[in-house]
Amino acid sequence: MAAKDEPIVIKKYANRRLYNTGTSTYVTLEDLAEMVKKGEDFTVQDAKTGDDITHPVLTQIIFELENKDGQNMLPIPFLRQLIAYYGDQMQMIVPSFLEQSMLAFSKEQERFREQMKDALGKSPMDMMKIATPIKVLEEQTRRNMEMFQNAMRLFTPFPPAGSAPAAAPAEPARKETSEKPDDLQELKEQIAAMQRKLDTMS
Repeated sequence: MAAKDEPIVIKKYANRRLYNTGTSTYVTLEDLAEMVKKGEDFTVQDAKTGDDITHPVLTQIIFELENKDGQNMLPIPFLRQLIAYYGDQMQMIVPSFLEQSMLAFSKEQERFREQMKDALGKSPMDMMKIATPIKVLEEQTRRNMEMFQNAMRLFTPFPPAGSAPAAAPAEPARKETSEKPDDLQELKEQIAAMQRKLDTMS
C-alpha cells in the first residue's frame, strides 16, 4: 500500500524493452509519454545494474516527439543556445531557470485553459478575451528572461568586453540628456549588453 505514493518503477532491459512493474506489462516510449501527460510519476532503472536512467529515457521521449511531423516545440535558436551552455560557467543555473520557468508557465497555463473553456461556445467578442491570457504568458516569459539575464550577470566573474569603464554602456544616454540615467535605464542597458553576449555565444 505504501507503494501508492512512490514512483512506478520501469525496468529497461538489454534488448531495450521497457517493463512497467506497476502493471506487470511491457510498455513503449509512447506509453511513458502518456504517463507523463497523466501526471503519473515513474523512474526508469537499468534492469541489470539498477542504475537510475530516467533522465536519458525522458530525453529520448522528447527526441521521438520532436521528430514527429508537426510536433516540433523546441525552436532552433533555443536549441543552439542550450547547446552553447554545455560546459559553460552558466550551465549550473540553466536547469533551475528552466524548471522555474516551466512551473510558472504551467500555473499560467491552467488559468489560460480555464478562460479558453469559458470562452468556447460564446460569441466572437467573448473569444477575443483569449488574447488577455496570451499577453500574460508573454509578459511572464519576458520577466523570466530578465531574471535569467540578471542571474547570469551575477555569476559572470568578469565584466562583458568593452564595459571596463562602468559608464561606457550609459554613454549614449548621456548624449540624449545631461541627467544621470536612472536605475531602470541602467538595468535595461545591462540586460542589452548581456543579450549581445548571449548572441555572440550562440
